[in-house]
Amino acid sequence: MPGWNPEQTILRIRNTGTSESRRDLVAQVAKPLRKFMAAETSSAGLLLAMTVIALIWANSPASSAYESVFATEFNIRLGQWALVDDLRHWIDEGLMAIFFFAIGLEVRHELSVGELTGRRRVTVPLIAGIGGMVTPAAIFLLINPSGEAASGWGVVIATDTAFVLGALMLVGPRAPTQLRIFLLTLAIVDDIVAITIIGVFYSSALEPVAVAVAALCLAAIALLPWLRIWQTSVYLGIGVILWIAAFESGLHPTLAGMLAGLLVVSHPPDKEQVEQAAISARAFRQSPLPEVARSATRSVERAVSPNERLQGLLLPVSGFVIVPLFALANAGVDLRGGAIGDAISSPLTWGVIAGLVIGKLAGISIGALGSERLGLGKLPRGVGKGQVVGGAALAGIGFTVSLLILELAFEDPVLRDQAKVGVLAAALLAVALSWLLFQAAAIFRGETSAGLPRKLDMPVDPARDHIRGPLDPPLTLVEYGDFECPFCGKSTGMINELRRKMSDELRYVFRHLPLPDVHPHAELAAEAAEAAGGQGRFWEMHDLLYAHQGALDIEDLIAYAALLDLDVDRFADDIREGRYSIRIREDAASADAGGAGGTPTFFIGDRRHVGPFDAASLAAGLRSATTA
Repeated sequence: MPGWNPEQTILRIRNTGTSESRRDLVAQVAKPLRKFMAAETSSAGLLLAMTVIALIWANSPASSAYESVFATEFNIRLGQWALVDDLRHWIDEGLMAIFFFAIGLEVRHELSVGELTGRRRVTVPLIAGIGGMVTPAAIFLLINPSGEAASGWGVVIATDTAFVLGALMLVGPRAPTQLRIFLLTLAIVDDIVAITIIGVFYSSALEPVAVAVAALCLAAIALLPWLRIWQTSVYLGIGVILWIAAFESGLHPTLAGMLAGLLVVSHPPDKEQVEQAAISARAFRQSPLPEVARSATRSVERAVSPNERLQGLLLPVSGFVIVPLFALANAGVDLRGGAIGDAISSPLTWGVIAGLVIGKLAGISIGALGSERLGLGKLPRGVGKGQVVGGAALAGIGFTVSLLILELAFEDPVLRDQAKVGVLAAALLAVALSWLLFQAAAIFRGETSAGLPRKLDMPVDPARDHIRGPLDPPLTLVEYGDFECPFCGKSTGMINELRRKMSDELRYVFRHLPLPDVHPHAELAAEAAEAAGGQGRFWEMHDLLYAHQGALDIEDLIAYAALLDLDVDRFADDIREGRYSIRIREDAASADAGGAGGTPTFFIGDRRHVGPFDAASLAAGLRSATTA
C-alpha cells in the first residue's frame, strides 16, 4: 500500500485516547499485593495480642522478669570476632531488619509491576503520605520545641501497616479493597522516609570499612540479575553479610534491610520460562526421578522473580513472628506508681498524641483531597472523599516504627515510657476517630463501600457484540481480553473446553481491553480483529492472533488477512483510518466501569468473576449462576 507508514499508524492508534485510562487498569490488586495485604491484616490480631500480653506482663508481679528476659545478653562469636547485645536490641536491630527487607521487597514490586507503576496512581497517595509526615512532625515540635523531648519528632511520622489494615477490617467500610490499597501506598511512602530518618538521624558513628562492605553487598544484589543469578540462596547469603556489615558499621540495620529489598528485581513471569517450567513438570510426571524433580523445581522457581520468591519466604515470618516479638519486647510500659499521671502531664506524651491523631488526619486529608482537586492525580476508583478522611485518621496508628524510633531517640527511660504511652493512646484514639468518620461518610455521603465495581457496565447486545454459541441461552460468559496478553492466549483453550461441555447453555462474548503500556501491539491487533469482523471473519482472525501472539506487527496482520481471503486493501484501509477505534474504546470504557483489573477479566452474567480463571473455577461460577 503506497504511502502507508506502519509506524505512523501505530502512533495514531496509540494516541486515540485509551492510553490514559488503560494505565489505571494495569496490575490492579495483583496477587502478590493481595498476599501482602492478607498477611498484614492477619498478623494484626497476633500483634494486638502480644501488645496486650506485654502490657499485662510489665504491670504484673512478674514485671522484673519482663525486663530481665529482654535484657539477657546474646552473643555470636567467631574466633576473636563477636557480636554482643541484649535480646531487645537483637530483635530491634536484627529481626526488624528482616521486616524492613520484606517491606523493601514489596515497594520494589509495586514500583516495577504493581500499584506504583503509573504516575497518576501514585501522585495522590505520595503527596498525602508526605503531608502525613510533615504535619505530625510540625505539630510535635510546636508542643516540644526544645530539649531532649524534641529529638522524638520522628516518632510521629510513622504508620503501622499491619495494625492499620487489621483495624480497617473492623471499623472501615464494607469491601474496603481500594481503600486498603490507598493506605498501603501511604504506608510504603511512610516506611521509606521513616527508615531513611532512622539511618540519617538515629545512627551512631560510622565505621568506614563496614560501610564499604555494606555498599558492596548492595551493589552485588543490584548486579545479580545482570549476571543471570536467580537462586534465592544467593540473595539470602549476601543479605546475611550485609546485615553483619550494617550492624558493625554504625548504620541502623533496618536501613540496610530496606535498601536491599528495594534492589531485589521484580518482573512479570517470563513466557518462555513459564513454558519451560510446564515442560519440566510434565517430564517429572512421566519420569518421577530425583534428578528430574530437582530440574522441575529449579524451572518453576526460575519462572518466578527473586522478589516474589523472597516475599513468599519472608512475609509469613515477618508478620507472624518478627513483628509480634517486637511488640512483646517494646510495648511493655509499667503504668504503676504514677506513670499515667506523669504521662498525662507530659508535653512529650501530648506531642505524640497530637502528632499522630491530629497531624496524620490533617496532613493526609489535605494532601490527598488537595492534590486531587488540583488535578495532580485521582483517588482510587470506588474510594470516596469521606473514606479518605477516615483512612487518614486510621493512619494515626504509628505503633511498630514509632516504638522503634522512640527506643533510638531517648536514652532516658522515663521519656521512653511517656512516649510509649502516647503511641498506645494515639492508636486507640485513631481507631475510635476513624470509626466515627467512616460512619459519618456512610450516613451523610452514602459511602458504604470502597471496592471496585462488579456489575457489567454494558449489557450484552447480539447486534453489537462478538458472540460464540446460542444468542439467548441461560448462561453468559463475557471476557475482556488483550491479544498480546499471554494469559488471555492460554485461556482460549479453557474457553473452548467450557463451550464444548455447555454447548447449548453458554454463550461466550469477547470484548477488547488492550493494555498498550505493557503490550505495545495490543491496540493494533484489536483493530485488525475488528477490521476482519467487518468482513465477517472476526472469530477466524481472533483465533489466528492468539495462535501467533509473538507476531503482531502490521506486516503479520496483513499476512493473516490474506490467509483468511479477506479484501486486503479494505482491511488495511480500515486499520489506517481507525474505523473501529471508537468501538475498542467503548469496550475498554465498559471494562473500566465494571472494575476490570487487567486481562483477562471475566463476567459471569452481569457480575465480575473474582478469583482464579481456570476452567474449573469458571465452571463453578457458571453453575452457581444457574442456581442463584
